[in-house]
Amino acid sequence: MVNTPANSYVVDYSTLFNHANQAVTAALGPAPDGIEVPKALRTAEDLAGRIDHTLLKADATLPAIDRLCDEASEHGFASVCVNTRWVPTAAERLASSPVMVCTVVGFPLGAMTRLAKAEEARITVAEGADEVDMVLDIGGLLSGDLAAVYDDILGVVGAARPAPVKVILETSMLNDEQKAVACLIALRTGAAYVKTSTGFGGGGTTAHDIALMRAMVGDRLGVKASGAVRTRQDAKAMLKAGADRIGASSSVAIVAGGEASAGDY
Repeated sequence: MVNTPANSYVVDYSTLFNHANQAVTAALGPAPDGIEVPKALRTAEDLAGRIDHTLLKADATLPAIDRLCDEASEHGFASVCVNTRWVPTAAERLASSPVMVCTVVGFPLGAMTRLAKAEEARITVAEGADEVDMVLDIGGLLSGDLAAVYDDILGVVGAARPAPVKVILETSMLNDEQKAVACLIALRTGAAYVKTSTGFGGGGTTAHDIALMRAMVGDRLGVKASGAVRTRQDAKAMLKAGADRIGASSSVAIVAGGEASAGDY
């Protein structure tokens, strides 16, 4: 891969795709045929139905999780996104609601072992998670160990079935070719989405990143924007750029047309 700084921008998507595809093919061989991709359990045309209402702070409490679930039911959000510790609680609270339970694996660093991530995914789906957002092996990607990145994602996808998996790239740490390579690896694994950010990595999502990711995966995978999406205008900009889903803690303010404060992911 080309050694360019994180977030250096490339706008020639065809050339970017070709360079990234060459790197991935050199590391992994030709792309296999007939990859099964789990579909998201719910899609929506309205803004609220595209939002994963998120609370991933370490100091989240039971009352806060209950409130998150109740807000999601009231506003018709696609899901609540919580840490694995809270999945059984959210699943019980939302048992009679169409709102899904989304959780995170290998979060937020992506630095767990492959087997540990897969086991975390298996357990959390058994406890009620409908969707799994995993952080890829960022260090492996930056080191050029694409086979390790692939195996890491593949292990979680297999362990999480039938739950769809969203692969978090942590785009603020990557240059454009690394983002493209990550997207093309995700395409080979049976993941359902690629996702921009954890919200904890020092940078949020940008329309540039969403457009790039959409260009790389086409209509084969979903694209989720997360991190620093705080206003209705932010959310609509991400959807316009190509996002299918929005991850936000300020979801209520977004659908109400207001603005939330920073630092509350």
